[in-house]
Amino acid sequence: MERGTIIERSKEHFGEIVEEQLDRVETLKKADAWIDYGALKPVVIGIIGGDGIGPYITNEAKRVLEFLMEEKEKSGKVQFKTIEGLTIERRAELMQAIPDDVLDEIKRCHVILKGPTTTPKKGDTWPNLESANVALRRELDLFANVRPVKVPEQGIDWVFFRENTEGAYILGSKGINVTDDLAVDFKVITTQGAERIIRMAFDYAKSNNINKVTVVTKANIIKATDGKFLSVAEQIAKAYPEVECDHWFVDIFSAKLVDTKRRKEFRVVVLPNLYGDIITDEAAEFQGGVGTAGSANIGKRYAMFEAIHGSAPRMVEEGRAKYANPSSIMRAAVMLLRHIGFVEEAKKLEMALDVCTHDKKLVITGRSDGATCSEFADYVLETIQNYSY
Repeated sequence: MERGTIIERSKEHFGEIVEEQLDRVETLKKADAWIDYGALKPVVIGIIGGDGIGPYITNEAKRVLEFLMEEKEKSGKVQFKTIEGLTIERRAELMQAIPDDVLDEIKRCHVILKGPTTTPKKGDTWPNLESANVALRRELDLFANVRPVKVPEQGIDWVFFRENTEGAYILGSKGINVTDDLAVDFKVITTQGAERIIRMAFDYAKSNNINKVTVVTKANIIKATDGKFLSVAEQIAKAYPEVECDHWFVDIFSAKLVDTKRRKEFRVVVLPNLYGDIITDEAAEFQGGVGTAGSANIGKRYAMFEAIHGSAPRMVEEGRAKYANPSSIMRAAVMLLRHIGFVEEAKKLEMALDVCTHDKKLVITGRSDGATCSEFADYVLETIQNYSY
């Protein structure tokens, strides 16, 4: 192909991306009101098993949720809805990141508890589909990924606010192989997208009497997009004089998370999409690994709660899926309950998980020398019933 043709084709591709993002900016400017869960009857909780180990651990979390919410379900305050079909097999068959019928079912719910889903990578036997998570965050406008990490004995009490719908991930499937020798990907940050996640972090800090928000970028190198994220943060910080705001570059910030003295100073952290994904996985290691951490994906109309780990297909292939650790998705269920206003139920589940994790009566190893996810769920239920709150 001639050089001129290659350049024109690339210009056309980039032009389509710019046009799409300009349309998205206009949509962002038309801000919706936040949903009032207290006014809903019932609050519809969708349960999505996903694939790999997802159905195994999600089923146990659902069992615990149904126990906690038995009376609320009977009185019509909540309704559980199981949504099938978000598996890699069906997605590959239809060549859709989210099958249309599944998305329709999801949009009939108010909140979602979702198991992990497989994202194909180059070299897999599956077609190179877009991540279902990325697609869901975009389709439902779940702009805030909130991940708490707490290890009291180490002085760690962090809440991460990761922007969920922009950055490198939103255009991750729209890069271009210009030639066999040149590939280009794209990254996007909008004023509106940055503003709403940063403001949410500051609002959280203010309402929880936390006097510090840390902004993480690589604005010294990624000057346009990260520079915009940082400049928006600096403007918003002026409206919160009671909250100190500092800024770190992502590389040195990741190093300081393992600094036993400095890391205690971090409380609320806000950061763009890709950095947030990496940093929160690192942070989860202090709590016991990604298998122990839950995640909230929050928008004004919908919210989705999930484990932060993947679908672990190798565990399924080796016949070990029933030994998967359900702690992460149960932590996500705690966040779901709290989000929709059932604070007491959330406290009970959180306390039970703390007890079951730390007293080592049952240990999850991921193999037959440890407990199954069903046995761990039984232990959680037993603890909820017997523990003195």
